[in-house]
Amino acid sequence: MRIVGGQFKGRTIVTPDGQNTRPTSDRAREAIFNILAHADWAPNLEGARVLDVFAGSGALGFEAMSRGGRFCLFVETDDAARGAIRDNVETFGLFGTTRVHRRDATQLGLRPGSQAEAFNLVFLDPPYRKGLGEKALAALIDGNWLTEDALIVFERASDEDVFVTDVWQKINEKTYGAAQVLFLKKKIHGP
Repeated sequence: MRIVGGQFKGRTIVTPDGQNTRPTSDRAREAIFNILAHADWAPNLEGARVLDVFAGSGALGFEAMSRGGRFCLFVETDDAARGAIRDNVETFGLFGTTRVHRRDATQLGLRPGSQAEAFNLVFLDPPYRKGLGEKALAALIDGNWLTEDALIVFERASDEDVFVTDVWQKINEKTYGAAQVLFLKKKIHGP
């Protein structure tokens, strides 16, 4: 697996051994970032504060950093995956602009004070068909992790039930093989 764009384009991403993670394909990552680069509703990648939840190898977060992200927090519970993320941080020289949290994404709690600013771009790539993404979305709001205009890029199985919520508005939706990618923003409610 390689970075598909930006300053680290073509460089290899270390991935954890085993079957505990399911990396987003290079093709799907390239398509996602093409959308983010050109959609008027997407945050500017340059200077973005990125949160990579269920990070796995961290490929989505590293792709965002390669394209100008200012900071990325990787949330991952798997030991091998966190080790791969740390290896990638070292390879790309991203000390000081990244952090790895060993935390259950469905129980994030309050955003720590050391993470003073909220995040405006979130990648959410949970294990398929377990309802973990929806729980993580609730945890992100409950813990005050997001800016008001944050964009969520939520990857799930293409055959999962229709995503319906009172909190999130689906801005766009794409399917890449077995993966469905939803682009979500918080609904704006009147006074």
